[in-house]
Amino acid sequence: MDRAGFDVIEVPVIGVYFKKFVRDLKEDPWEMARMLARKMPNTVKSCMAGAIIHQFEPPPPQSIIELFYSRVAEIGALNRAQMTCNTYGQIKGTFSWTIPLFKRLGLQIALALSYTISPRHSDEYYAQKTREILPFKPDVIYLKDQGGLLTQDRVRTLLPVILKHAGGVPVELHSHCTTGLADLVYMEALKLGVRTLHTGVPPLANGSAQPSVFSVTRNAKLLGFGSRIRESILRPAAERLSAIALKERLPIGAPLEYDYGQYVHQVPGGVISNLRHQLAELRILHRLDEVLEESVQVRKDFGYPIMITPHSQFVVTQSAINVATGERYKHVIDELILFALGAYGEDSGYTWMDQNLKDRLLATGRAKELRARKRREVSLKDVRDTLGGPGVTDEELLLRYIMKGEDEIALMRAAGPPKRYFSSTTPLLTLIKELDKHRQVRHVHIQRGGDSLTLRNQSPS
Repeated sequence: MDRAGFDVIEVPVIGVYFKKFVRDLKEDPWEMARMLARKMPNTVKSCMAGAIIHQFEPPPPQSIIELFYSRVAEIGALNRAQMTCNTYGQIKGTFSWTIPLFKRLGLQIALALSYTISPRHSDEYYAQKTREILPFKPDVIYLKDQGGLLTQDRVRTLLPVILKHAGGVPVELHSHCTTGLADLVYMEALKLGVRTLHTGVPPLANGSAQPSVFSVTRNAKLLGFGSRIRESILRPAAERLSAIALKERLPIGAPLEYDYGQYVHQVPGGVISNLRHQLAELRILHRLDEVLEESVQVRKDFGYPIMITPHSQFVVTQSAINVATGERYKHVIDELILFALGAYGEDSGYTWMDQNLKDRLLATGRAKELRARKRREVSLKDVRDTLGGPGVTDEELLLRYIMKGEDEIALMRAAGPPKRYFSSTTPLLTLIKELDKHRQVRHVHIQRGGDSLTLRNQSPS
């Protein structure tokens, strides 16, 4: 993939992915990061970045954020920091120190304007946000349509506004195939002057993910736009990924049917999948449609937060509680009380909240408890002393911080080396691996034209 012609490849080198590697894959994420740097030295490697390790955990000390990104940048696994700028007050809250940090580390800065549909997210809103981020001198601005809500008509009105106010900074487009319209929206964006589109490599394309790089490239060429993508190099990579997906029984991305419901509730596909699982555990899966309908009202009551992590999860969780209890806001999750307190900034929409609901939440004893909490900045020395002392390496310290201790790290290391996959692109290795399972086969002779190869099993029967 390093030779396939991508401008940028997104890589999993932030805390939430590190946790996934350790907990579920039982693989060392630092070794993964070094592998990415080694295998893809010529392509810009990018990931969502910012002042948090995990969206659903309290913000870590600034010293931890600085150490983490310094390490992944030093390894060479990260060259571009992608940062959403309009979901929980990032511009006024954290950009003042995170962007200078990333620039000191030599990272490109790509700032994302998250798209949604609501009474407050107008063209002027996006024009103003575009103007607000220019003082940070980003290398790239991109419109992030995480819900796949853009239509051809909407992109014709919105993109020109962003391009007009971007001050010459390159503008990219990121969308998802949730409503089946992303390919069409991408072609319209090309006509409007956007030259970089975020795509996926099958089987990780389509579904609720990005459009396939192959279909976008093909359609762009038919419209007269060039592309540096080298399909002959990329196709084998897609085939190998597909073989892994089939072996592990993982989903294969496929185009989705148009679903107008997505424009009504705006709940991302991944959140709906998790919601199905949670409702099934509660034995109320049959009430999924009620929960999605309730989410429309909950979102309105809380001032139309953009349905992106973590707000989409907050809205859906509260909606499920409302439906399960039969009473709206009888029980309210802490995160939405914090929301009403303004913990997620103006961008969250808390100033647009239903005033009666806000007053009710802020009058609770729980709101008083949460308001009284004070965040104490902790030094790196304090963190190190807590997690093992001065003898602990930076990488080990960060892993222990992310995993909240050593237990899961020990399980990861006990699991042995990462799983290796063999496929049709490595037929000889696949044959050798399979023969090792069948000791009764004593030898195999392979001939192709004038070339031949004989493999003999020397082990006892």
